[in-house]
Amino acid sequence: MADFNEYPPDLPVRDALILRNHTAAESAHAVVPYSGTDLARPQLGPANPFKGSDEPSVGDKRKNVLTGRAEETFISEHTFRAKHRAVERDGGPEREFVGSKKMKEMAREVKRGREGKGSATVADGEGAYLGPWAKYKNTRWEEVEVEEGAELGSDEEEVEEEEVEEEVVGSGTVIRAPEVNLQRREEVEKQGEETSVFEGGEEFDYLGRGYLHVPQDLDISLTKEVGSVTNFIPKKVVHVWRPHGRQGSGSAVTSLRLFPGSSHLGLSGGADGLVKIWDVYRNREVLRGYKGHNKAVTDLDFVRAGGAAGRRFLSGGFDRKVRLWDTETGQCVQRFNVGKTPHVVKFNPGSENGHEFLAGLSDNRIVQYDSRAGNETVQEYDHHLGAINTLEFIDDSRRFMSTSDDRSLRVWEYGIPVEIKTISEPDMFALTKSTQHPSGKYVLYQCSDNSIVAYSSGSDKFRQNRKKAWRGHNTAGSAIGITCSPDGQFVASGDTGGSVCFWDFKTCKLYSKLTADSSGGAINCVAWSEQETSKVFTAGAKGEIRLWD
Repeated sequence: MADFNEYPPDLPVRDALILRNHTAAESAHAVVPYSGTDLARPQLGPANPFKGSDEPSVGDKRKNVLTGRAEETFISEHTFRAKHRAVERDGGPEREFVGSKKMKEMAREVKRGREGKGSATVADGEGAYLGPWAKYKNTRWEEVEVEEGAELGSDEEEVEEEEVEEEVVGSGTVIRAPEVNLQRREEVEKQGEETSVFEGGEEFDYLGRGYLHVPQDLDISLTKEVGSVTNFIPKKVVHVWRPHGRQGSGSAVTSLRLFPGSSHLGLSGGADGLVKIWDVYRNREVLRGYKGHNKAVTDLDFVRAGGAAGRRFLSGGFDRKVRLWDTETGQCVQRFNVGKTPHVVKFNPGSENGHEFLAGLSDNRIVQYDSRAGNETVQEYDHHLGAINTLEFIDDSRRFMSTSDDRSLRVWEYGIPVEIKTISEPDMFALTKSTQHPSGKYVLYQCSDNSIVAYSSGSDKFRQNRKKAWRGHNTAGSAIGITCSPDGQFVASGDTGGSVCFWDFKTCKLYSKLTADSSGGAINCVAWSEQETSKVFTAGAKGEIRLWD
């Protein structure tokens, strides 16, 4: 910066300031030349891996093959085949530019073939407003009027079959479609592959009665009114069944039901796709096996209406089918192709609609079928936003409650596909399993936060009873079954750690926790006998069905 002493004393102050600023600007734009040491200084930054200190040529270093540089890498067989087919189909890189132009021309052609949007002033008729709903004219085929009764010529059929059987790609490779035995497929779909084998000692007694007949020669009556006896908590295991899987390696039990009313028979479905029925009182043996599902069974349910109670039962499986079986003969009466996995199936317990049932599917729908009408949907309830978990009929079967993975509970009028109430709170968890209290006032749900909650169902006020919550077990991540004692005094539930827990219904106090599987497998099925005081059945991932007393 210039000093004021450098200027003549007679120079005005204003002119001295201007001269000082001009001198500072010239010094700022002055060019300082580099010295020889600066030019020879090495360059800063990362080293070039393709250029050595004594190799001025970079291009030769980068090439390790004639046309460039190649490096080894890993690619899966699937990815290689996909890229290979894409190159054969598109003709390689040389056709990339031509192909993109062709795609743009096709897009313009499709756009030109679209109908006009119409006028917003015309509501109906010719020239009506269509907007974004304007249709596209399909130029791939022409509409041809065919006389009634006319059939396609044999020559045209042969040409179509040849086009389907094989395809020639750009490289000349012939790709043939896999051969399908259509006749065999039609026979299987028509007749089915359901079989049933009696595995017990004697199918009929000395009077010709089958195993559905309630035994009368026992020390206890099995025809009492349900809930007329006082129940107690069991203490020990008295018998073990292993009906599923091969000998020595059991298959997980996924569903467990007792014969309605008498509980003298047990029905179980396994991950092996089989359904087994077994005796509880006489020889305690497996009586019959029902084979039809080629994947794991998801749920079972007996007919409960009138005199036909227990005569038939439903089975749903991961093969996306629901089958109706005759319990005694083992015949598959009806097969329902629901299209998605049925997580829960439930017969209507009312006498008026006892032949109808509901199926909760994995695609958020609840479908209603009539077992007499064949494979036709009677009604559909589709307001849920997640897979269906539970179904419970209430109010003398005039209504039913459903829960889903969308963490909501909905109440429906039976036969009307509009819910009358929806319960969906921010603090709710998914409700995975359910059971009704014998009083009919509450429906108990297994909650994913390791608790059991109760919702009122005896009145029009469907809401959670905040005073009742049963805790002390672990159920998060699994669908663990629950049940109530027939007199309504106790609540029983399985556990992911291999235990069975018993609570008092009124006080919600945990009374007992019994180890049902010492290996730690989940206990996902619990059932309480409707005729005895303390007989409880448990089953789980190990494949064993245990009888406690």
